[in-house]
Amino acid sequence: MKTDNLFDLCGRVAVMTGACGVLGQTIVKYFAAQGCKVVLLDLERAAQKGREIVKEIDSEGGEAIFLPADVLDESVLKSNLETILNKYGKIDILLNAAGGNMDKANVRPDQSIADLDIEAMKKVCELNIFGTVIPTKIFMEPMIEARKGSVINFCSMSSFRPLTRVAGYGIAKAGIASWTEWLAGELATKYGDGLRVNAIAPGFLLTNQNRTLLTNPDGSLTDRSHKIIAHTPFGRFLQPDELTGTLHYLASDASRGVTGTISVVDGGFNAFSI
Repeated sequence: MKTDNLFDLCGRVAVMTGACGVLGQTIVKYFAAQGCKVVLLDLERAAQKGREIVKEIDSEGGEAIFLPADVLDESVLKSNLETILNKYGKIDILLNAAGGNMDKANVRPDQSIADLDIEAMKKVCELNIFGTVIPTKIFMEPMIEARKGSVINFCSMSSFRPLTRVAGYGIAKAGIASWTEWLAGELATKYGDGLRVNAIAPGFLLTNQNRTLLTNPDGSLTDRSHKIIAHTPFGRFLQPDELTGTLHYLASDASRGVTGTISVVDGGFNAFSI
């Protein structure tokens, strides 16, 4: 008996924000290898890296383009959308990975709440929350017209529980979790069950954004890293490619009955107590 391959992504158009970071480049290469036409969106300063990733994908028989983008600038994103539709005619998958933190939005062990920089907190919340909301608003347009598509947001361990120090980042990632659940209901009730919105919540990985929190200048692990690993049943940090299977599932028809969920990939961190 012949059955359809529910995990088949061949020919789908996947758009990813924050595509040139440590996680992003691993993910776009994976989706390209699955037969997706991949659109990398990142800041102009990442253009060289973006072109290198596109070249690598092309050399391996995939298809990809890089477009400079600012996830907080609607006019730029609308221009990106026009370029994408002119080239590919559709968008099937949107991965909202753009985000980040600022040191001034943290509270260090030698500081108090009185030292918190409110402007830095506002910037972190804007980048993470509205850096997800605005691209979704723009790139959902062809999905709504087609009544089909998968949006995948990027949450965090801080979406579930407050982590020490990262005050602004915790607020922002909790906001993305709420936005994911709200949007899932909004789209399904108005446009049908072909439009799905889910999120992935990665555990702790070493990235450019958190390296100063997790490693010392000499490369050794900080006390914070040792505490994280002690609370992770796997006993280690995750690797970027350990996210790809879950992302593949959420992007594919294998999860066509799934919306409004947050899939945790964390080596057991969120489930572990003592």
